[in-house]
Amino acid sequence: MRLLSRKATCNTHGQDSSYFLGWQEYEKNPYDEIKNPTGIIQMGLAENQLSFDLLESWLANNQDASGFKKDGQSIFRELALFQDYHGLPAFKKAMVEFMAEIRGNKVTFDQNKIVLTAGATSANETLMFCLAEPGEAFLLPTPYYPGFDRDLKWRTEVEIVPIQCTSVNDFKITAPALEEAFQEAQKRNLRVKGVLVTNPSNPLGTTITRNELNLLLSFITEKGIHLISDEIYSGTVFSSPGFVSIMEVLKDRNCESTQVWNRVHVVYSLSKDLGLPGFRVGAIYSNDDMVVSAATKMSSFGLVSSQTQYLLAALLSDKKFTRNYILENQTRLKQRQQLLVKGLEKAGISCLKSNAGLFCWVNLKHLLSSNTFDAEMELWKEIVHQVKLNISPGSSCHCTEPGWFRVCFANMSEETLNLAIQRLKSFVESMNNHRSHHQLLKNSRRSKSLTSKWVFRLSFDHDRESEER
Repeated sequence: MRLLSRKATCNTHGQDSSYFLGWQEYEKNPYDEIKNPTGIIQMGLAENQLSFDLLESWLANNQDASGFKKDGQSIFRELALFQDYHGLPAFKKAMVEFMAEIRGNKVTFDQNKIVLTAGATSANETLMFCLAEPGEAFLLPTPYYPGFDRDLKWRTEVEIVPIQCTSVNDFKITAPALEEAFQEAQKRNLRVKGVLVTNPSNPLGTTITRNELNLLLSFITEKGIHLISDEIYSGTVFSSPGFVSIMEVLKDRNCESTQVWNRVHVVYSLSKDLGLPGFRVGAIYSNDDMVVSAATKMSSFGLVSSQTQYLLAALLSDKKFTRNYILENQTRLKQRQQLLVKGLEKAGISCLKSNAGLFCWVNLKHLLSSNTFDAEMELWKEIVHQVKLNISPGSSCHCTEPGWFRVCFANMSEETLNLAIQRLKSFVESMNNHRSHHQLLKNSRRSKSLTSKWVFRLSFDHDRESEER
């Protein structure tokens, strides 16, 4: 008799992905400016640490909220007691208003259609449980966040079929790629239940265009399937083109009275825009009452604490603060992204042009020993163990082309980022010098070989002339 469950002993969690293995290497030898200056710098973690001072300043000026008080009176006992899984009305109201503000108030959200979850991880998995059966499939455009292999598949047993996007058009979604993925699922006898996209994209750092969003809506309408838009990076858009939510496109297409209105679902979180992943605050927004009802019941397995909801309700309700925070945070992200891009350019490294997110999609193809994923892994291991930088290889994101890497820039100080850039620059220079030396040796050997052949030929011709005389 087996003592553990099949789920406990299966190997489908994805923890053996190079994405997670890089974290493990970092944890063995983490960089510290004072204690361990030669350690590994963590550039594989998409955290936003650039605006903590703004949050800390608000907390210092709003001690009633941080001290769990209301009108100067403690409400600790009230918050400490059990709360049902529907969430605090004041927080849900503040949350939907913040989501609308990030989207320029071009769309509004109904607080009765939002479900609170313990982060976006929980939100995405809950939607899988609501929308698909084990063995059914969702289509995801590549490259995609490596954690989806865990979040969407591990416990739900839902399958992922990639929509193959390439650098030919900067990894944009196309109609042929959508149809090809759908046909591939059918070949594998998988029933497709929907498409999931991240907008802005992780790992690309780009927003999905309005044309692509229209294409997606037309596709799911034709196929009669769902669309999940994971918009957890919506507040990180720092350059044009601006962010367009799928809800805005639904509204522009007058979809309210159509069936597709109930088949589009949005995932949101405060982990990236506010830099609060440790608070575990995520949300599902859906126009389908049955999805909202089922997801609300499921949320009892991953609730957001009452204390967290109370504190963030006060913070998000401060409109002056949220407006200033959004603008200042975007400014800081833009400055930090430009620092990385310009630094890499000086090292002869290019990036996909990006306008959002906490990372750049970096092209290191010219450093590969061959155009293969094996060569990509060799390069990645060198960068982790020799250069002491943990970056995420494109293969972990299911990219179809070897040589791309995701490099994060917002989870460290400016000084640490400059050090990381310098390490990578030195590595590239050493590789170029090694290759130049190797080429010189190769040319030297070739020259000696040609000289020997030439001397031999002269000798041969002279001997033949002598014989002819």
